[in-house]
Amino acid sequence: MKRLLCSALFLLTLPALADVDVRPFPANALRGKMTPGYFPDLTMDGKARQFAPSARIFNQDNMTEVPASLRGSDIVVNYTVDAMGQINRVWILTKDEAALTLPTGTPAPSTQIVITKTTQ
Repeated sequence: MKRLLCSALFLLTLPALADVDVRPFPANALRGKMTPGYFPDLTMDGKARQFAPSARIFNQDNMTEVPASLRGSDIVVNYTVDAMGQINRVWILTKDEAALTLPTGTPAPSTQIVITKTTQ
């Protein structure tokens, strides 16, 4: 009886074990091609952008990377943008993840703060 119960429990957990390699991305994640520069600068889809001071970069193994260790150009990534319009989280995608379409969510607004100087 114990063996039967253990076997049933194992079979019930099998689907959960099959999804171990799936990384959950937030609903507001965007897809782009990133070329790192000197921190905090980077190019995303051909446009000059900046990392947020608290930016986190996750490699294909979901481990954090420091921006100085990134090499290459046009790296396919998912990323999120903070309220200041800076990139705050980046996931470097595997070939399999890059082949999947990004679920449509509400993209984070790309806002910019403009500071004007007044003369007195």
